[in-house]
Amino acid sequence: MTQTRRNINAKQLEKVAEVLKAISHPIRLAVLEILEAAEPLSVSEIREQLVPEVEQSLLSHHLVKLKDKGIVCSTKKGKYIYYSICDRQILKIFDCMENCSFV
Repeated sequence: MTQTRRNINAKQLEKVAEVLKAISHPIRLAVLEILEAAEPLSVSEIREQLVPEVEQSLLSHHLVKLKDKGIVCSTKKGKYIYYSICDRQILKIFDCMENCSFV
């Protein structure tokens, strides 16, 4: 049996680790699922769909973490900020989770 080694360099591994760290919270994963279904959404629109509902300040904190890593993007319209997924490739993580035997 031959073992296949992926061709991922150290810089790419570092980036992947940072992204995985950024999404490794149940609220952040739930936010991505919500945005997958309908985007862009405001903080209050996202908050309404979270179960259980979280404080808006805590949700904003999680959105900032996702935005800082380039996972979600934001646009300001009037007094509201709307969030969307920057690169929908990140959603493949859900396919991986559904197909992993250890989850």
